[in-house]
Amino acid sequence: VQLQAYGGGSVQAGGSLRLSCAVAGRTLRAYAMGWFRQAPGKERDFVACISASGGTIYYADSVKGRFTISRDNAKNTMYLQMDSLQPEDAAVYYCATQSNMYGDRCNVMDYWGQGTQVTVSS
Repeated sequence: VQLQAYGGGSVQAGGSLRLSCAVAGRTLRAYAMGWFRQAPGKERDFVACISASGGTIYYADSVKGRFTISRDNAKNTMYLQMDSLQPEDAAVYYCATQSNMYGDRCNVMDYWGQGTQVTVSS
């Protein structure tokens, strides 16, 4: 299983970016997937999770109302639409998925992408 995150970049505060996570080696539809981020000198934090069915979604409190996670099973790709970006959102963003099928939360993630950098200037 390989995950590739892309779409990061540099934006000004208040701007938007859309991250994508392309999955190869398995079909996306049966697995929960999530986004995590890690800022310099900090631990990796949970950002958002979408269940295998797509019917259950979780967000970190810090991004609720600004970020939207989604998935396109036909394209085997997951997305993170990030609006109203703030300097504290700057980090390397990682996508991840599980080895167990039909999960509805992102408590244990087994496969990780390489990360994509998001920079937000004030």
